[in-house]
Amino acid sequence: MSIPFIIWLIIFRYLPVAGWVMAFQDFRPARPMFEQDWAGFKHFEFLFTDPRFMEVMRNTLAMSFINLILGFVTAISLAILLNELRNVTFKRIVQTISYMPHFLSWVVAAGLVSAALSMENGIINIILTNIGIIDRPVMFLGIGEYFWGIIGLSDVWKNVGWNSIIYLAAITMIDTEQYEAAEIDGASRLQRIWHITLPGMRPVIVILLIMNIGYILESGFEAQYLLMNPMNMDYAENLDIFVLRYGINMGNFSLATAAGMFKTVVSFIFLFSANSIAKKLGEARLF
Repeated sequence: MSIPFIIWLIIFRYLPVAGWVMAFQDFRPARPMFEQDWAGFKHFEFLFTDPRFMEVMRNTLAMSFINLILGFVTAISLAILLNELRNVTFKRIVQTISYMPHFLSWVVAAGLVSAALSMENGIINIILTNIGIIDRPVMFLGIGEYFWGIIGLSDVWKNVGWNSIIYLAAITMIDTEQYEAAEIDGASRLQRIWHITLPGMRPVIVILLIMNIGYILESGFEAQYLLMNPMNMDYAENLDIFVLRYGINMGNFSLATAAGMFKTVVSFIFLFSANSIAKKLGEARLF
């Protein structure tokens, strides 16, 4: 049963790695792969000395860490709150509402975010104006410093329900007798959450944390690309958009390959480092 998946993995994940040789060439599509002009580490040197690439890395890491922290905190909190609900009907309604945004494409989701943040009839500006936090509407997507927070909150809105599913599954694996014993001993609800629920979820949290650290340079593409405009570009452009704009769109496939290769290598380093740290701390790990 695993043979089709293994074949797919080899064809689409491992065979394309041979294309990494383009990172060391001045690649021109009209020539065969091994008849290209070799460039050595020229494209890597350009990346690491280009001021724009440094800004792109700053944006990528900032948005990744914001998404990582907000994603974990909100998903774990929602899973715990849902687990504490005793009204099954209300619980299912909340779950359904929180899951639904995940199934929207980012094209639709970005349109909703833009409409909500609009200066003209945007719900966010209307609420903030009515409660007196701001005096007049703010062009949120026109202020670069706000972009990282907008991406983080948008990602939470879209994925928090979906991300909480695995934590809810982890909670169901906890022996209910522990809660009963703690309740008999007089533990409050918060004490049961702190001493039973969170420790019971810890192996799953650690595994997901390791996996997400491996994707630390994957800060997203669709959301940033769709919400980006000339006014916030200095804070919105991440590594994937950089590869698209300065590599593929300009025909510099070698530069695009070098940037992608750099991202992959760094991701592997983060993944193995996080796994090693978890192993030394005696926590759950991938391997």
